[in-house]
Parts: sequence; structure tokens; C-alpha cells
Amino acid sequence: MSNIVEERTITTKPQVPKPRTALVLSAGGLFAAYQAGVYEALWPHWKPDLVVGASAGALNGVPVAARIEPRELIDLWRHPDSAKAIAIRSRPSLRHGYFDPVPLAERAKRMQREFPRVLPFGVVAIEVPRFRPRLFRDAEITPRHLLATCSIPLFYPLVHIDGRRFTDGGLLEAMPLWAAAEMGATQAIAINALPRLTPLPIHLMLTAVHRIRRMPVPQTLDVKVITCPAFMGRARDAMVWDKENIDRWIASGIRDGQKFLRQMEQTQLAGADA
Repeated sequence: MSNIVEERTITTKPQVPKPRTALVLSAGGLFAAYQAGVYEALWPHWKPDLVVGASAGALNGVPVAARIEPRELIDLWRHPDSAKAIAIRSRPSLRHGYFDPVPLAERAKRMQREFPRVLPFGVVAIEVPRFRPRLFRDAEITPRHLLATCSIPLFYPLVHIDGRRFTDGGLLEAMPLWAAAEMGATQAIAINALPRLTPLPIHLMLTAVHRIRRMPVPQTLDVKVITCPAFMGRARDAMVWDKENIDRWIASGIRDGQKFLRQMEQTQLAGADA
């Protein structure tokens, strides 16, 4: 009697990679308090898999990447200590800048120490003189990288890291969407807290630079943007802490975040009915 061996071919469906969603936080100075409000609105319904930030958005990104509750981030913005990070030099100059970098550097150190990262985190800074955007990720990010991405030209001096000089990460583009794609994101929600504040001639010049130096965003990245109101305040308001302004921007962010969620729900319902 012979043994009969039954051969079976088992076919398995290819595994579809789970979408990785990124929260992209723009530059914006103190206007970035708006991002804390949006974060509050999104938190019960949506949480990112990774975080990318430029300039003030990078400072918001540190606690967000630590997965703190939104109320904690809001409390950070409302606390008067936030005002201490921006200090005018006793002797401002074109070479050394208008603001003293030491208080901002101390804040960056404190945030790095108090908010250990849980999520992948990226910070964008601009290498000069070539004006090349650079992405720094996870363990390579130090307080100096956080200082570099916030070093607005003329207001802060350039930051030297490993023999290279860096300036504000939002200089060429407010929202570093390309960096989210580079970190593996397939979807992104970007919070743009930077209204147009510059005089028209400077705005046109920067627009021309953006077209030349802007990093391309892959078409495979599904992007949704939540944008702050056209008028958030004067340029000075973005640099001088005022609790009433902070509260107003946070409230605006909460409203816009809730509006965004309603629009998303309506879009999903319309898609289901189609």
C-alpha cells in the first residue's frame, strides 16, 4: 500500500502596508499657539504616527512627539515662562541679531529633557550659504537643532552644528511636507500657523526663492492642511508674548480643528453614499 501525499498550494494575499500619518507643524513664531488649539480638537479623533516641524512648529513637535495630552501643550503656551524664551539683546546688531539666543536655547534644552519622544520626530533647518533644507531625525536631534530651526534671520544668529551653519527651518517654506514623506508618511495633516506678514516686495522675493529651492512633495502623499485665519495680528504680535493673544489663537485653532473634523466626516459620508 503506497502512501499518498496530498500537496496543497496556499496562496496568501500580499500585505498592504498600513498608512503612516504625519502631523506637520509649520513655522509661525508665537502664532504657533494656534497649533495647540488644533491639536486639542483633533486629539479625541485622530493621532499621528510621526511628527515633523519647522521653526516654532518644531518646538510644538517635541511635546507632541512625546504624546502629551493637548491640555498640557496649551498650558505650556499660556504659562508666562513662554515669554522668557524671547529676550531682546541689550545691544542688538545685524551680525548677532535682535534677540538673545540663550533663553531660547535653555527652553529647547528643558523641552528635550522633559518630553522624551515616543513617536518618530523630524526637524527641518536651512543650511547656509547654499540655502539647502536639511532634515534631522530622532536621536540626532539635539537642543542646538531646535535652536537652529527657530533662528529667524536678522533676529537670531546662525547656529553652528558640526562645522555647518543653519538658520530658520521655515525660511524657504512654512510647512515641510517633503520631510514627512521622507520619513515614510503616506498621509499628512499639516497645521499652517503662518499668515502672510511681510511687505509685498519681500513676499514676492521669498516666493521666487521658494519656487527655486522648494523641496518637491511626492504625489503619493495625501495632504490635508488646516490654515490659520488670514489675519492673526501684527508681525510684532508673533514675537511679543501676550496672554490674550495666546488665548485667542488657541481658541481659533480649536474652532478650525473642529470645523476640519466636520468637513472630513461629511466627505466620508458623501463617499459612502456614492
